[in-house]
Amino acid sequence: MWGGPRREVWYYVGPAFVASVAYIDPGNFATNIAAGSDFGYRLLWVLLWSNLMAILIQYLSAKLGIATGRTLPQNCRAHFSRPLNLFLWVVAEIAALATDLAEFLGAALGFYLLFGLPLLPAALLTGVLVFAILAVERLGFRRLEHVIMGFVGIIGVAYAVEVFLARPAWGAVTRHVLVPQVDSSSIYLAVGMLGATVMPHVVYLHSALVLPRRVENDAEHNRRHHRLELADVLLAMNGAWLINSAMVVMAAAVFFHRRVAVHSIEQAHETLIPLLGGGAAAAFALALLCSGLSSSTVGTMAGQVIIEGFLNIRFSIFLRRLLTMVPALWVIAWGLDPLKILILSQVALSFCLPFALIPLIIFTSRPALMGELVNRPRTTAAVVVITAVILALNGLLLYQTFGGTF
Repeated sequence: MWGGPRREVWYYVGPAFVASVAYIDPGNFATNIAAGSDFGYRLLWVLLWSNLMAILIQYLSAKLGIATGRTLPQNCRAHFSRPLNLFLWVVAEIAALATDLAEFLGAALGFYLLFGLPLLPAALLTGVLVFAILAVERLGFRRLEHVIMGFVGIIGVAYAVEVFLARPAWGAVTRHVLVPQVDSSSIYLAVGMLGATVMPHVVYLHSALVLPRRVENDAEHNRRHHRLELADVLLAMNGAWLINSAMVVMAAAVFFHRRVAVHSIEQAHETLIPLLGGGAAAAFALALLCSGLSSSTVGTMAGQVIIEGFLNIRFSIFLRRLLTMVPALWVIAWGLDPLKILILSQVALSFCLPFALIPLIIFTSRPALMGELVNRPRTTAAVVVITAVILALNGLLLYQTFGGTF
């Protein structure tokens, strides 16, 4: 199906793995641990549904970049009115700031849990390391992709160890993956898990990540690129789904079924030591650190794509990283609860998501813009349903926030 020699296939693997880091970032740690420890396996179905949504959404974003040679923000600037474009930019920036906050906090927590480094110095060290990772791109985009893929591999191995030690009830895991179940007590976390899994900033970013491999005015090459990018998306998104599911499974098996209340990431780490041993706790902290460093790097890249695409201005990626460190440093300096901030940031992302999806649907459905890569009617119908589901979940959350129950 994919054609070409194995080396060619490997050349096209990478953009979706960079995007997938956003699906296993520290916000996912917060929502998944909270979901598993509070509700057991009951919310695993949210991850499956979110992953199916993510596969389609990331595929469409990549396809838009391949077909048009422009990012999603650049297409918004080219085809929408200036007031609408500015509104979409503001919403995208809110999503990017919420993302940066969660990712930066996660890396700082990882340093604290692994090495006992206080959060403020850990946050400053995180900033230095992210600058170093971003500098790798100057050696070529493939080098940066390989670094990010290495982080993803470490996170995956760490959670494979966690699940092996936790010994979950696999029958219950399978049942709750396949059977949806939600009520007023779990809707906040369900929406948070959705916001943490389908991330608006990488919807913008993925359309840019494919551009270095695109060849202008070479339809045959771009058709092959499109096919191989679909393989990249399937591999990366399903890998992220397995890691996310492992987080919930571990928290359910270790905390929920032992009736251990977990109110912070630090407490989850400390509780793992007597329950599963120091190795499990170290794997947890290492995965969190790798998640924070890699996703903070990817979040900075997304922020640059957003501001340059919507506003058509050149903006240093290093200055972008410096500016987006400020909210995280403020949260740490004021001693706010990192777990609550992480979950709140993910809910904010879920509310921002439709403003990325609706333009994506509009553009990928236009034959004049997409050419032979235009959406088929059933593809457009599927992504419209996905957007409607997200809006419905957001509506349920607002209903509950103002006192409603169900």
